[in-house]
Amino acid sequence: MYRVAVDVGGTFTDLCALNEENGEVVLGKGLTTSHDYSEGVMSVLRSSGLRGEYITRFVGTGSTLVINAIIERKGVKTALVTTKGFRDVLEIQRSNRPDMYNYSYRKPVPFVPRFLRLEVLERVASDGSVVRKLSSRSVAAVLKKARRLGAESLAVCLYNSYANPDHEKAVYRMAKKIFKHVSVSHQITREWREYERMNTTVLDAYVKPILDDYLSRLQAKLRELGVKIPVHVIQSNGGVAVLDKARDTPILQIESGPAGGVIGARELGAAMGVLNVISLDVGGTTAKASLIENGRVRLNPDYRVERTPSYAGYPVKTPVVDIVEIGAGGGSVAWIDEVGSLKIGPRSAGAYPGPACYGRGGVEPTVTDAYLVAGILNPEYFLGSEIKLDKKAAERALSKIADHFRTSVEEAAAGVIRVAAGNMVNLLRLVSVARGYDPRDFTLVAFGGAGPMFASLLARELQTSRTIIPRNPGVFSAWGMLMTDLRHDFKMTKVMRLDESNAESLNELFKSLEDEGRQVLSQQGVEEKDMYFVRTLDLRYYGQEHTVNVDVSPSVFDGRKIREIVESFHQAHQREYTFRLDSPVEIVNLHLAAFARVSKPRMTMLDERGGSFEEASKGHRRVYLPGVGFVETPVYERERLPVGRSRRGPAVIEEKTSTTLVMPYDSFQVDQFGNIVLTSGEVA
Repeated sequence: MYRVAVDVGGTFTDLCALNEENGEVVLGKGLTTSHDYSEGVMSVLRSSGLRGEYITRFVGTGSTLVINAIIERKGVKTALVTTKGFRDVLEIQRSNRPDMYNYSYRKPVPFVPRFLRLEVLERVASDGSVVRKLSSRSVAAVLKKARRLGAESLAVCLYNSYANPDHEKAVYRMAKKIFKHVSVSHQITREWREYERMNTTVLDAYVKPILDDYLSRLQAKLRELGVKIPVHVIQSNGGVAVLDKARDTPILQIESGPAGGVIGARELGAAMGVLNVISLDVGGTTAKASLIENGRVRLNPDYRVERTPSYAGYPVKTPVVDIVEIGAGGGSVAWIDEVGSLKIGPRSAGAYPGPACYGRGGVEPTVTDAYLVAGILNPEYFLGSEIKLDKKAAERALSKIADHFRTSVEEAAAGVIRVAAGNMVNLLRLVSVARGYDPRDFTLVAFGGAGPMFASLLARELQTSRTIIPRNPGVFSAWGMLMTDLRHDFKMTKVMRLDESNAESLNELFKSLEDEGRQVLSQQGVEEKDMYFVRTLDLRYYGQEHTVNVDVSPSVFDGRKIREIVESFHQAHQREYTFRLDSPVEIVNLHLAAFARVSKPRMTMLDERGGSFEEASKGHRRVYLPGVGFVETPVYERERLPVGRSRRGPAVIEEKTSTTLVMPYDSFQVDQFGNIVLTSGEVA
């Protein structure tokens, strides 16, 4: 019997399956089929030899589908139903902007044009009281108009419905008689901020038919394969949901793929007794980083699609794991800008045509081509010899860079690697230094197909003393998906002072959220003993606009607990913004995460292998190391490395899903879990 996870990335589709009886791990990796992701999923399942009737748990992801549909504007024609007088909220947005001195700045264009933004007669106050009853006649009229205008999906976001959703529920009941796909704001988020809530609901409706179609195809194909158990889908909050629940709220899948790797890094760190971790996932298209403090995965309170330093982007008010992402991966294209500087990404060669060395018609130089020309990658052992790499094609592609700088192709390759590594160092500093954390206090966990090739270079720049390359790093995100629990989030806006007088109110409010969480989990067949809850508060100083999230669980609120929370908020605010105030502290939102424990694969410990580095040796290779030059470098087979014995770099360590580069200033050893642990030292 197997537990299976499949991670669909921009370039590769990865599979990790665990045999529940003997702990055997089955790995699979294939090219992503961007025209229909379900084809790539089924292809990697079939090539792994797994039979559907032997699968006891299946976790998959369609996150690339959701984010790509939004970025590429490939969603469906969507109409918005809102309260009379509020249809232009999507247009007005916020008065503040990312670059206040940019006089040519333009606000993001709404996903729903004005003629499809329709109004109904109703009004609810911020305390939830009804100011004007809902007019069913006006609802019927706008639904009829939306259908006549050709809308395929409907978003419903009424004013102050976060405080009282009764009117939205009534609109939903009427709309479902006409539209198959309807998104209502109170089912997505119960948090205030009208524009953010409305935009989130619109994006959910915009992609709902597309995700529904994909998940339906995937479910049908899995049944044809013989998979009979419920399918789970990983979410952006770092948990999983049953497929039908995921189909209801597609916006929760917007950044779900990277979340699996972050959860995996947390679980790996916990098993090793390491609670402070920076995860780095470098795949074929992007590099993604996240910070885990004291075993807690951070959520991004202000996630926006397409945000840049000069563009506000589109806010999404749902829990999203705090991940920072850049366009720098194995397939990222190297190019010369208008002033003659070398740049990497964000454009990627993708799976087709892929890097020049793939031999599929690609001619532009990529990071993978650079590692091949430098001698770090083995052209005969890429993906365990499933793909033969063409070194001559890579050299031809890199010759454009070499000719521009009047240097050798090897030095051009080293330059590409250094620039890509520099971009990743900046990425890692964004999730650590820029947020008040010292990276020297954290352990770097590097994974993805390309992560281990960069790990040694990055660790030195960050001055981290230890770096971990997990087992099977190329499919580590899929492994992390097997470690995720069922999760649902419940949020409530309740603005009030954080003081002893409100302690009992907090107990009652969180109890109501827990009751709601229990009900949702119970409906999915979860027993009480498997449920657990995490409470957090969004806090701010009185008079401030935005908040800092503080963990307050598990707890019963009383005077002592309130004082502890206030002090935790002061410390968090000072770390993030470098100051604290004597002002009163105010609660804005209550957040409850309801979890259901799922049995997880145990990390198997390796026996002390009696082998030696000589037995693991695959010989030596002439490698052009960035910043060093040509070095006769020992090459090892990872699976045959001895446990617990240390060796100095340089070294190239090969395995099926990745290649690890160890620079001369690092030492490495395999620990009892099979991880490669790099220890930084002085330059040799």
